[in-house]
Amino acid sequence: MNLWDSILIAVGALRVNLLRSVLTTLGIVIGVASVIILVAVGTGASSEVDRQIKALGTNMLVVFPGSSRVMGRSQGAGTDIPLSEGDVTAIRDKVQGVLAVSGQIQETAPMVRGNANWTTTISGVHAEYGFVRDWPVDNGRDLEPNDVRTGAKVALIGKSVAKELFPGESAVGAAVRIKNVPFEIVGELSSKGQSAMGRDQDDIVLIPISTARARISGKSQIQNDRIGQIYVKIDTGTDLAVAQEDIENLLRQRRKATRGAENTFSVRNLSETMKARTEVLSTMSYLLAATSVISLIVGGIGIMNIMLVSVTERTREIGLRMAVGGRRRDIMMQFLVEAVSLCLLGGLIGVVIGVSASTIIAFVADWPVLVSPGVLGGALAAAAATGICFGLFPARRAAHLNPIDALRSE
Repeated sequence: MNLWDSILIAVGALRVNLLRSVLTTLGIVIGVASVIILVAVGTGASSEVDRQIKALGTNMLVVFPGSSRVMGRSQGAGTDIPLSEGDVTAIRDKVQGVLAVSGQIQETAPMVRGNANWTTTISGVHAEYGFVRDWPVDNGRDLEPNDVRTGAKVALIGKSVAKELFPGESAVGAAVRIKNVPFEIVGELSSKGQSAMGRDQDDIVLIPISTARARISGKSQIQNDRIGQIYVKIDTGTDLAVAQEDIENLLRQRRKATRGAENTFSVRNLSETMKARTEVLSTMSYLLAATSVISLIVGGIGIMNIMLVSVTERTREIGLRMAVGGRRRDIMMQFLVEAVSLCLLGGLIGVVIGVSASTIIAFVADWPVLVSPGVLGGALAAAAATGICFGLFPARRAAHLNPIDALRSE
């Protein structure tokens, strides 16, 4: 008896007790579906984290003002002494491995073009901002050092702003008004998408930081050259932790911090924050993987149980096959194929449920989910392996029945 004959006999046996067969495979169904959902969501989450890290900018550190205290009570991040242009210059000149530095100040303001208007985030930045953030210009030109030096009234706009004010047309060269100040749009930024916090990064306008102070946000009474935060691009050959420590030491010296005093600023590696999120997702993935393995084991035990029942029910049939020349290996192959067929049936149902659930998760949660053919093949292979492992004992038991005792059974 060849493999094809064993498959036909197994399919026939499963069809006789179809409902029992389907119920027996529930553990396999749950296990395979869990594996597919786990891998699909985990892969999608990893790709989303990678995208967000790239959107933030690679090898980048961000410096924020710290929190001031009044009567021992924290006033919140950004309320301490502001950062300044001197800090930007010092970081650029004195910290080893720095490729570029850009400050940023932000203000929410309406942007008007003719009869259309759109309230958006206006960011005053240095000319190196696009390089630091890995944010190229799709159309037009980038900000230039001369724009910052002269306080030019030029602007770069994000894709969301371009869609609202310039639907279906190029914005380069157009005139707009921000807080009643005329600006010329010199370029359109490439798309960044959503940030890790769900904010639309493309809903933004970049202008020279000197222009932002003079025309949009106004000068600070505390510090004329105030900067909200500083972005620092570090060379790939430099350890970010070392660069971070160097920046902290430099700023402590500039701010005359005494020994043991808290920093009045914060230097953050946003990529590390995102990687921490990835580690949390990985931990959850391991827990889901354990659940999937347990489901497959429970399903395998169910398969072994039902196959032992099948051997008992078909003892006389086994005796007849042996009596007409059936070899032990043929009997063993017949029941082993039947066990694998049961698991593959559960695997196919699990694939359908897993792919459907992944699609629903992607739609409802608005989260990227990736289902590859390799994952589906691996899930089915795991189901088949479960059938082999847990079907071997019942198959061996059937093959080693005494033909005479089997024929006498009722």
